[in-house]
Amino acid sequence: MPNYTLKINGKSVSFTADADTPLLWVLRDELDMVGTKFGCGIAQCGACTVHVDGTAMRSCQLQVSMLDGEEITTIEGLSTEGDHPLQEAWKEVDVPQCGYCQAGQIMTAASFLKENPNPSSEEIREAMQGNICRCAAYNRIEKAVALAAEKMS
Repeated sequence: MPNYTLKINGKSVSFTADADTPLLWVLRDELDMVGTKFGCGIAQCGACTVHVDGTAMRSCQLQVSMLDGEEITTIEGLSTEGDHPLQEAWKEVDVPQCGYCQAGQIMTAASFLKENPNPSSEEIREAMQGNICRCAAYNRIEKAVALAAEKMS
């Protein structure tokens, strides 16, 4: 098996894995970074969303062999103290019910707000539509993203 070194959350991390191993399983099983969740395994639900060079991507479909030189950020790396404006807004709005999708939701929203710091409600809904929430907390998610945008401006 090949050895890989990736930059994850600002740190160089080395591990051994098959070339086609999804980043999700390296994060969870090899590096014990379990904030990124397995949802569907086919990049449809968004639970496994991480940032690759600042862009939200589904880690269940990213082969580790394709990530050499990329900057990867997980929910653990979004804020060392858990006080990113999105995380604070999530708490203020009391978004999670079961909480399973929340890391992916927050990572998608963080990438979106980086590109669009002053979004309309419609733009937020459009940006977040690819992330599934089984609890249907979509209205609170939208409200929290809007609140975070305010906090970040």
